[in-house]
Amino acid sequence: MGFFEKLKAGLQKTKNALLTPIDNLFSSYDKVDDDFFEELCEILIMADVGAANAQAIVDDLRSALKEKKIKETSAAREEFVEILKKTVGEGEPLNLGDGLSVILVIGVNGVGKTTSIGKIANNLKNSGKKVMVAAADTFRAAAIEQLEIWANRCGVPLIKQSEGADPAAVVFDAAAAARKQGCDVLIVDTAGRLHNKKNLIEELAKINRVIDRELPGCARETLLVLDASTGQNALMQAKEFGKAANITGIVLTKLDGTAKGGIILSIKKELGIPVKFIGVGEGIEDLQPFDADQFVRAFFNKNE
Repeated sequence: MGFFEKLKAGLQKTKNALLTPIDNLFSSYDKVDDDFFEELCEILIMADVGAANAQAIVDDLRSALKEKKIKETSAAREEFVEILKKTVGEGEPLNLGDGLSVILVIGVNGVGKTTSIGKIANNLKNSGKKVMVAAADTFRAAAIEQLEIWANRCGVPLIKQSEGADPAAVVFDAAAAARKQGCDVLIVDTAGRLHNKKNLIEELAKINRVIDRELPGCARETLLVLDASTGQNALMQAKEFGKAANITGIVLTKLDGTAKGGIILSIKKELGIPVKFIGVGEGIEDLQPFDADQFVRAFFNKNE
C-alpha cells in the first residue's frame, strides 16, 4: 500500500467525525440559514477544529455565500470545501542548504518524537542525503537507546554520550563528526520537557550557541512533534514550546488513530507554522513530507 492509500485509510476516523456529519447537514437543508450555520459550527468544534477557528470558517463561508449570492446547499458545499482547502494551508519543504544542515527536534514524551526522528532520517537518506543523528535528549530514560535502535534500523550513524550528559556537549561532538564525515543533514534529538520552561529555554539556547559557533551559517530547522490524537491540547503544547524555541515546522503524528484530525485545520491558522511532516502508521515509511494537495484529495474526495 502506497502512502496515499495509507493516508486515505488513516484519515477515515476524522472523515467519519467531520465529513459524514457535514454531508448529512448539507443533505438535510435545501437552503442555508442561521440554523444551518450554527449546526455547521457545532460539527467543526466536535471534530476538534477549535471553537474560534470553527467560527472563523463559518464566517468565511457566510461571507462567500453572501458575496456570490449563493443560497442552495449544493453550491454552498463547494464553497465550503474551498475554504477548508485554504485553511489547511500549503506544506513547506525542509529548509536544507547546500552544505551541512541541522534539524532540531522537540516534543513532549509520548508524541512520537524519537520515532519521528528515525523516520525523517530514513526519508532524507532515501532522497540521497547523508544523514547523522545526535542523541541530545540525555535526561529522559531510555531515550538514547530508543534513538539508537532507529538509527540502526535506517542505517545512519548516531552520536551519543552517557545518560545525563550535557546535551550541548553531544551536539558539539555531533557537529564535529558530521563535518568530518561530510554529512548533508544532522538531526538532533533535543529536550522534550515543559515542566520547567526556564531550563528548557536555557538548554535549547546553549545547543543553538554551539551550532552557531561550530556550524556558522548552516541552514536550520526546529521541528515540533505533535500527537494529532490529543487535539486542541496539541495546540496548547505548540504555544508553550513556541515561548522556548523558534519553531519552523510541525510534525503531526498518529493521524491514523484519531477522530481529532481536524486539528490540522487549526495549526496553520492559529500558530502560523507550517505542517512539514504527517504520520499515519507505525512503519518506517509512514511519515512523509506534508503535501497539501495530496492531503486534500485524500480527505475530500470520496471516489479516489
